[in-house]
Amino acid sequence: MDYGSAMELRHIRYLLAVAEHGNFTRAAESLHISQPTLSQQIKQLERRLEATLLDRSGRAVTLTDAGEAYVYHARLALRDLEAGRRAVHDVHDLSRGHLRIAMTPTFSAYLVGPLVHRFRAAHPNITLSIREAAQARIESDLAMDRLDIGIGFEGDHTAGIEALPLFIEPLSVVTATGHPLASSSRPVPLQRFAAEPLCLLNTDFATRLQLDHYFAQQGVTPSIAVEASSISAIVELVRNGGLATVLPDAVSRAHTDLRPIATEPAMPTRRVVLLRRSTDYRSRAARAFTEVVTTMTAPTIGSADPRD
Repeated sequence: MDYGSAMELRHIRYLLAVAEHGNFTRAAESLHISQPTLSQQIKQLERRLEATLLDRSGRAVTLTDAGEAYVYHARLALRDLEAGRRAVHDVHDLSRGHLRIAMTPTFSAYLVGPLVHRFRAAHPNITLSIREAAQARIESDLAMDRLDIGIGFEGDHTAGIEALPLFIEPLSVVTATGHPLASSSRPVPLQRFAAEPLCLLNTDFATRLQLDHYFAQQGVTPSIAVEASSISAIVELVRNGGLATVLPDAVSRAHTDLRPIATEPAMPTRRVVLLRRSTDYRSRAARAFTEVVTTMTAPTIGSADPRD
């Protein structure tokens, strides 16, 4: 069988759509084709592969074992083809281009503004798509070529993802200036936060997982009154709600109505890293962004704030 001539990209895209939606009708709508056409094309693919890829017997359409195996490699193939397309269209003089960037929430509060300003000053014709995401999602999207660059924390990374060290980020307990702890002249025992209500990021985020691990190491079960999914929400809650939180020192310094509180033992630090695929093609724009962020943060390895 001549698989090279038999297989077409549309068959792969159609199969992936059905796998994603679990339903032929919704998959067909997303592809802007009729449901009978989609069903016919999938059956044609199955005949050419001589394997049943979809289980149609239940309420939802699911992948068979053969389908799971094929979809895994199909996704990798599409990722590589997209990387090849970008390589062909890469412009080495940076007169145009686009970058997809994601970072964990703490960086939106103090790093992303200065970083984007510096990058656009150097490369105004490169457009940027920036979003917040949990680190696990960032690494997954990098691996599947849905992102070009991520900014997160050092740790155990997804296979195929490399981490370039940027700077050390200290953490502190933070309160509003009117909070009772704000006037403390001595470090506050960490055990105090077994009773003091805290507002923290939820457990989808690396920062929260790091804090949970640290409190557990110290034998403290923190009193978590509120969980939130953004730093901006936490800042507002701490300003107005009589709560304490844990934030990077750079964030607390940016808000005059917040006060970092020394603790005993001190809160931990973590290493910030730039995340990227370790083997795939990197566009000229991605290389330029990496250069800007590493230059911007290089003098601050071991310091508190990459803007200093």
